[in-house]
Amino acid sequence: MTNTSRKPAVRPTRWVSFVGSGPGDPALLTVRAVELLRDAEIVVTEVPGHADLVRRALGLAADDPAMPELVDGGFGDDHQPMTAAARAKVVVRTARTGKRVVRLMAGDPFLYASGPEEAKACAKAGVGFEIVPGLSAASAVPTYAGVPLTAKGQHGVAVLSCGEARIDWSAHATQSTLVLLSAADRIGEIARELVAAGRPSDTPVSMTSSGSLTTQQTIVSTLAEIGSVARSARLQSPVTTVVGPVVDLRETLSWFETKPLFGWRVLVPRTKEQAPALSTRLRGFGAVPEEVPTISVEPPRNPQQMDKAIRGLVEGRYEWIAFTSVNAVRAVREKFEEYGLDARAFSGLKIAAVGEKTAARLAEWGLNADLVPSGEQSAAGLLEDWPPFDEVLDPINRVFLPRADIATETLVAGLVEQGWEVDDVTAYRTVRAAPPPAETREAIKTGRFDAVVFTSSSTVRNLVGIAGKPHPSTVIAAIGPATAKTAEEHGLRVDVLAESPSVDALVDALADFGASRRAALVESGQPVTRPSERRSAGRRKTAAK
Repeated sequence: MTNTSRKPAVRPTRWVSFVGSGPGDPALLTVRAVELLRDAEIVVTEVPGHADLVRRALGLAADDPAMPELVDGGFGDDHQPMTAAARAKVVVRTARTGKRVVRLMAGDPFLYASGPEEAKACAKAGVGFEIVPGLSAASAVPTYAGVPLTAKGQHGVAVLSCGEARIDWSAHATQSTLVLLSAADRIGEIARELVAAGRPSDTPVSMTSSGSLTTQQTIVSTLAEIGSVARSARLQSPVTTVVGPVVDLRETLSWFETKPLFGWRVLVPRTKEQAPALSTRLRGFGAVPEEVPTISVEPPRNPQQMDKAIRGLVEGRYEWIAFTSVNAVRAVREKFEEYGLDARAFSGLKIAAVGEKTAARLAEWGLNADLVPSGEQSAAGLLEDWPPFDEVLDPINRVFLPRADIATETLVAGLVEQGWEVDDVTAYRTVRAAPPPAETREAIKTGRFDAVVFTSSSTVRNLVGIAGKPHPSTVIAAIGPATAKTAEEHGLRVDVLAESPSVDALVDALADFGASRRAALVESGQPVTRPSERRSAGRRKTAAK
């Protein structure tokens, strides 16, 4: 007799999301692509840069446990590119785990990519799938190079992949614009065939490598000369080539490679927690940031003082709590989680934040700052706006100040002078990080960095201590007068000083410096070079004010 009460085994859901990653810049991912990456358990990658793209898109460190598992779907064990069939097998095999799988593909999955073949394999294997389009290199890279594919009088566009089949160039002799993919290795031969097919030898040609990234490089020539020019340039793959009169518009429309800090290698000596925001802003101006942790944030050696203060906060012992850094917010929040508390424990307590960044971190916790400096965002600015103790209006005269072990006493002394009692508590310690790799130390000392941005006196002291002094050709940017003074005490000549003590103002000041430097080079008829390329010319002492 058949047992009808037994339930059939539940078959794991098998589903793959084919996601176009665009030409390389994570900022060009679609909203849907980021949503899927956040939810993914496994990401099948296609190119080596995809690992970093996933990390940046999700805002994660390389060793963050929240990173999804990465499976190489681009190269085999022999380090050679996989065939479309081999890639399809990897995708199907990964999907059969029943986990949430994203197949990340360069450009767009359905344009000169193996997306159709892999999707067909999924369909045959009974694996469900969806396709999330991405920006194709064929359109995005020329845009980043300042080369429109259509313009007044130039309407026809043909996109051709030159990596496999032979092409009858006579069919494209009169096409206004040609976009060529995988043509770099054969560009000299292709140019000759185009001329033989009827294209004028003086037809403009552009070739762009690493499109949309801060390492982007573009060369411009003609069909007659592009072969020799490309050999000399040694462009790194992938390369997108445009042939046609529209290339002439690049001289006017180039917007990406003319950014103030384009291609600048900028050293970011910060804590791991603080570096991403600074690096993101630097990339916005075209820089290539390299983060070197100089400070490690660790719990206090004696946690009892912090424990006592948290108990006092819950019991209503304080009128105010003052957060002077995002690290202080994190330290208090970790203590709350340790005790099983949440933001409701702050009920009836007034909250002060040293600046907008700290206030924003509090807001992520569900807390609104009652006091943020109206002027300078610093301990001095906070003190300037702090109300004096009033025996009638203030039922309690005590302030809880969780801070770093090396913080200054300015705020404490000022609050005491205004009648407040302050529990000045070490919430976290800042200690010197381990030295960076030997290659980075050598680059710092020999001037291979174009600039270094110092965000505190401690970053100056610690960088010099673990890696040595930056080369005299390196542009030095400081967040404020105290940091600048420390840099000068260490024998560094400060070129850029931020208008206000904030990361945004510091990067803006460096960008202004870069823009002025570029304009001066152009006006004098000199080639636009980076500071690391002009070591012998010395450095100008220019402060952005």
